[in-house]
Amino acid sequence: MTEEQVNQPGPAASPTGPVKAPETGPVVVVGLGNPGLQYVWTPHNAGFMAIDRIAQQERVAVQNRRSKALTATARIGGREVILAKPETFMNLSGASVAALLKEFKIEPESRGTSLVVLYDELDLPLGTIKIKERGSAAGHNGARSISGALGSHEWLRIRIGVGPDVPPEAIAAGAKRRGGKDYLLDPMAKRDLAVLDEVLDRVATAVRRIVEEGPAAAMNEFNRRPDDKV
Repeated sequence: MTEEQVNQPGPAASPTGPVKAPETGPVVVVGLGNPGLQYVWTPHNAGFMAIDRIAQQERVAVQNRRSKALTATARIGGREVILAKPETFMNLSGASVAALLKEFKIEPESRGTSLVVLYDELDLPLGTIKIKERGSAAGHNGARSISGALGSHEWLRIRIGVGPDVPPEAIAAGAKRRGGKDYLLDPMAKRDLAVLDEVLDRVATAVRRIVEEGPAAAMNEFNRRPDDKV
């Protein structure tokens, strides 16, 4: 080796430390819901619907049984993506998620980029989504089960708004209030399903953005309100 070669500079160091290698391992994408025909079109099954939409777009079938879930495998952005719908019912979703992470060797430090959970959120109005890297269950039994099984609130989630906008006069006339168990487990009206249909496409795109570019890029794009300036 010549003196000139010895003195050649190496790769520039990042001001915040070593440059992190891009993620290349599998991504587990879990949609929450309840199995059974009676729950198919209910607000509480928005996570299942989102998984089905991604599978449809990727031309795969969610029909393989593993880790207490129905699954399919797709290839997105050069990464293996496992789409999963737990068969444990909503309140025990964590058992399936923990089993999936163990099967695919997803370590706790990788959950921020290698685990994405999709579920319904009453605190968000129908037609909206919110991506979060951590947070409490906020009354959602499926999210609570996952945090309990993983021993942490540090996992990436896309919350799908299903909260109805019910005016006071409609409530006075007998309409269901926002936030009831009956609402979550009753089939959605056609007009609400039409709104959710568009939202599911956005969720599918958000998942692809997370897989290909990371959570920060996805949050920057999808967490904006419609009236936010670019």
